[in-house]
Amino acid sequence: MSGLLDRLLDGDHRALARAITKIENRTPGHRELVSALYDHTGNAEVIGITGSPGAGKSTLVDKVAEHYRDQGLTVGVIAIDPSSPFTGGAVLGDRIRMASNVGDMDVFFRSMSARGSLGGVSIATADAVKALDAFGKDRIIVETVGAGQNEIDIVKTADTVTVLVQPGSGDDVQMLKAGILEIADVFVVNKADLDGADRTVQELQEMLQLRDDDRGRSSTDHHAGHHAESAEAVALQRTEAENGWTPPIVEAVATRGEGVEEYVEALDDHRAHLEATGELDAKARARYAEEIRTLLREDTADLLTEEITARGGIDELVASVTAGETDPYEIADSVLAPIADCARQQRDS
Repeated sequence: MSGLLDRLLDGDHRALARAITKIENRTPGHRELVSALYDHTGNAEVIGITGSPGAGKSTLVDKVAEHYRDQGLTVGVIAIDPSSPFTGGAVLGDRIRMASNVGDMDVFFRSMSARGSLGGVSIATADAVKALDAFGKDRIIVETVGAGQNEIDIVKTADTVTVLVQPGSGDDVQMLKAGILEIADVFVVNKADLDGADRTVQELQEMLQLRDDDRGRSSTDHHAGHHAESAEAVALQRTEAENGWTPPIVEAVATRGEGVEEYVEALDDHRAHLEATGELDAKARARYAEEIRTLLREDTADLLTEEITARGGIDELVASVTAGETDPYEIADSVLAPIADCARQQRDS
């Protein structure tokens, strides 16, 4: 593992690719690798880009990467693709999406599977971001699959979140009201040369105004239905707004590179805002908290699976419930009891 880490830190792109493969597949040694990466992270700017299918996310990512390269910056791109129900891998993993940057070794592109994560961003993605950061990439772009209520998990990975909307997409704008409006640090109305672009911009402006008015009237959490981690992520965005940030709306035609410079300026402005208000540190703390929770959930689930197997497997436990010998609550208590006792003994010793 140390050899792979050393080569990654020395700027070996093959080592970087191998490390991300190890991370994505969760192969033996990946935890030690990621743990060793932490001392070398914290320098990259992480940008999340999401939006409905067909909004032009990949094209925008391509042009933004090209813009950063023109500035002399190195770029890492992670594109989250739908998981294959058969292999768990990225369905679109072999596609060529970075046409403007093919052959440029300072633009590292990796397509990864969402692996069934409801938020579109798995723990493996967050770990891959660490690998790119430790490698020395100046900008890391995470492009997520689709857009929807659960897409807010990108907040936990990215410093700045961009939501793409296409003109005339009334359904998309309505969907934003369901929750994704809260996560946007920057809006991009792509394909702004199409009819309806002005109307889409106006709708977004109206929605932002309504959101600000709602916040002025009440501090009640309108997202109480979300799970705790998502609520925490959204709360970060709300705190940002209260600190004086209103998401700008950038009009772009990504296929022609129009609006890309304005978009990058908006990203820079948001970064400056995060640093000035202390929100950048707050995001880092929230990110670590989420990583701890996620790892504990994963490890606990693995430990419980091992315990269930030792008791004859889930089918045998179900059979005992079916036979009326016990019930799911008693089984859960029985399986957890030795683990809980061990944890308490360790804590009290």
